[in-house]
Amino acid sequence: MKSVRPVTILVADDDPDDRQLTKEAFDEARLANDLRFVEDGVELLDYLNQRGKFSNPEDAPRPSIILLDLNMPRKDGRQALAELKADPRFKSIRVIIMTTSKAEEDILRTYDLSAASYITKPVTFDALVDVVRTIGKYWLEIVELPDVQRQTP
Repeated sequence: MKSVRPVTILVADDDPDDRQLTKEAFDEARLANDLRFVEDGVELLDYLNQRGKFSNPEDAPRPSIILLDLNMPRKDGRQALAELKADPRFKSIRVIIMTTSKAEEDILRTYDLSAASYITKPVTFDALVDVVRTIGKYWLEIVELPDVQRQTP
């Protein structure tokens, strides 16, 4: 059996309803991981770099997984993904795109930028719970993620 390490999941989504539904889906799927939220790409990079309101390391533990929406204000998910994957400190963080966009160009571009997965947001809560369960099964039980405790931000 795989040893269980705490895994922080960072969700970057500008829609407060989507953030709340994601939290409820994680609860419903019984995934008790450390779930953190940011509202756009600027906050995402501030979180990863422990800047501004995320300057206290306890308030911004390094995530193993980022669930990233593409369509956000200030800095969208495409820009944020390009920046974080260009930084050697963050290359090992798995980024799962979870967005409403079904555009082929978004799918191709995000995979070119080393996104780990591309998921179109489900339209019903039950479907979202199923997606979260599947993410949990695959990324938290099957896949071996790097030990983020050994990596420095």
